[in-house]
Amino acid sequence: MNLDSPLEQTKSSRSRIPLLIGLIALAVAGLLVWYLTKNPPPPPQEPVLTPEARAYTKYLQLSNVDMKAWENAVGQMLVEILGDITNAGNRPVRRAQLTCIFYDPNGVEVHRERVAIIRPKDGVLYPGQTRRFRLAFDNLPGTWNQMMPRLVIAEIVFADEGK
Repeated sequence: MNLDSPLEQTKSSRSRIPLLIGLIALAVAGLLVWYLTKNPPPPPQEPVLTPEARAYTKYLQLSNVDMKAWENAVGQMLVEILGDITNAGNRPVRRAQLTCIFYDPNGVEVHRERVAIIRPKDGVLYPGQTRRFRLAFDNLPGTWNQMMPRLVIAEIVFADEGK
């Protein structure tokens, strides 16, 4: 036999409402976190080589490419790739980017980074012109094989495109 009055039962059920709301909010937050970690937003789209730029890659020639690596005072590995880029084609280039692909000793890709090799602030690289470049990396994984990465031209913007 229940000895609680109807008024006491109503008070008891009202005191459970904030608890139920809190549990529901916690469940919704948990589902949201799970969904976002399971389905992260896609990375921003990088510029793609146009067919015209892809055909021109053979005219952007890399030479005298050398790599230097050293540790700084806090034990962080610093890697620098130096070289020359020559525009052996007939179009002025305002911007070009490389994708640098680093591998582990087994040939498995461990890091990929896109870097500018010709920047608008440095001026246009005209046909027949050669320019020195420097690429710096300070966040390479310890599993990297310490070998020269694969350098792939990933973007070319011509100066005569009006961009």
